Amino acid sequence: MRQPQLDESTVTALVAEATTAPSMHNAQPWHFRYETAERRLLLRADPERAMPGSDPDNRALHIGCGAALFNLRVAAAHAGLSAQTRLLPEPGDPLLMAAVQLADPAGAPEVEDDLVRLHAVIRERHTSRHPFAEKDVPEDVRARLQQAAAAEGAVLVFPGPWHVETVLDLVHDAESRDALDADTRKDLERWTRLGSEADVAVDGVPEYAFGPRKRDGKAPLRDFAGRRTVADRGSTVFEYTPQLALLSTSGEGPADWLRAGQALERVLLEATEADLATSLTSHPLESTDLRRLARDPVQGIGQVQMVLRLGYGPRGPATPRRSVADVLDIV
Repeated sequence: MRQPQLDESTVTALVAEATTAPSMHNAQPWHFRYETAERRLLLRADPERAMPGSDPDNRALHIGCGAALFNLRVAAAHAGLSAQTRLLPEPGDPLLMAAVQLADPAGAPEVEDDLVRLHAVIRERHTSRHPFAEKDVPEDVRARLQQAAAAEGAVLVFPGPWHVETVLDLVHDAESRDALDADTRKDLERWTRLGSEADVAVDGVPEYAFGPRKRDGKAPLRDFAGRRTVADRGSTVFEYTPQLALLSTSGEGPADWLRAGQALERVLLEATEADLATSLTSHPLESTDLRRLARDPVQGIGQVQMVLRLGYGPRGPATPRRSVADVLDIV
C-alpha cells in the first residue's frame, strides 16, 4: 500500500536538525532535495563550499556531509520514521552523497530506536574552544563513546600519553606549515567572520566562537584569528594533559569518509549527553605525510579521520547556520 506523503513542515524540520552538524570551518557543504512522490531525501555536496587549499581531496567535505546525514537519521527516528540510507547511490554522480528513503513504521519496521535518545542533544552539541578541566573522562564513558563509533563502522582509540605527545607535535608542525601556505590561509580567511560580519553571519566561524587565545597548555586548537586582532578576546591557560581520541575507518575513500562523518557525530552526541565538552582538530590530518604519523602503531587501525578533544568545561556558543530555504529543494 502506498504511504501518504510527508508534509513540508516535517521535511523542513528534519533538514533543520540535519544541518546542525559540524563541518570544517563551519562551511556547511551540503544541499538537500526532497522528492515528494518517492518520499526520498537526497543529500548532495556543495562544491562551492569546498576548500581546495586545506581539503584538496574533499575528505573533510565528505565527513561534514556524513555528520549531517547522521543527524538526519536521528531526526527521522525521533519523528517515528524509518530512514533507509544508501551511500553514494549513483557512481556517475560523485556529488550525490546519500539517498534516504523515509517510511512510516507500519511500512518499514527499521526505525532506529536507539537514535531517538540522542535527539535531545542535537542542538546542544557545540564545538568548544575553551579550556577543559584537568579531569579524566571515566572508563565507562570512554567505552560508551567507543561503542558509538563501532555502531557506525568506525573505531575510536584513546591514545596513551606518548602518542598524545606525538599527535600534539603533529598539530604544531601543521600549524607551522599553514602559516607559510597561502592557499590554506586563504581558506581560513574565507570562512572566518570578524567584526560586524560575525553578527549577521550564516556560516563560517564568527569571532565570538574563537575562544580565548592559548597563553599556555597543550590543548590542540586552531587559532582562527591568526595574526588578526580580535577585540576583548583575552588569553588563558589550557589543559596540560588534553584527552584526545582518534577516530579511524578501515578504508580510505568517499564511502569511508561518509561513514567517518556519521560515526563522528554519533560520538559527539553521546559525549554531549554524557556532559562532555568537545572540540575537533583536523590539522595533523590535512597533510598526507603527517596523517600517516597520527595513527597509533600499537592500537590504531585503518585510517585516522579525525582527532577529538574531550573534557569537562564550557560547551561553547552555537555557530550560525544557513536557513533551510537555502539548503533544501522540495519537488
